[in-house]
Amino acid sequence: MRLSPRLLLLRNAVMMLRRMPEPVRAAFAAELHTARTAAEPAKAWQAAERAHILSQPWPWPHTVTHAVMLRRALRERDPVEAVGQVIRLAVAGPGSAAGRYPAGNTGRARVPLTAPMPIPVDLAAVLTGAAIATPAPAAGSASAVEGERRG
Repeated sequence: MRLSPRLLLLRNAVMMLRRMPEPVRAAFAAELHTARTAAEPAKAWQAAERAHILSQPWPWPHTVTHAVMLRRALRERDPVEAVGQVIRLAVAGPGSAAGRYPAGNTGRARVPLTAPMPIPVDLAAVLTGAAIATPAPAAGSASAVEGERRG
């Protein structure tokens, strides 16, 4: 079902004013903490990607996630990732506020900015349990993030 432009605008305005539900907030905070503190870069990036997926419907958390990713890219002296995160910082908040974000996208500079991706099953369950509409996770896929790492 496609929403009319007025209903879409109203839905997006409500989402902007709505706080992140507690189960999503708890999972987001845990992933963001790991992204900020993990000594191993791969573990930190995986947590940042998962935090990104959880944060996409909310402008401020989505923007914070990209700021954490930018900080990680600068710490690792990764210019491609850093430039990509600067671009994403500029569009994350407005994109979430407008309801125009690629669900499941991991937020990294090396994945297309507008490409939707499968949402890991555990994160889809958190979002669905909080009544946040998400696309169905890929059948048999434990995690889009893990699949990206292997591929």
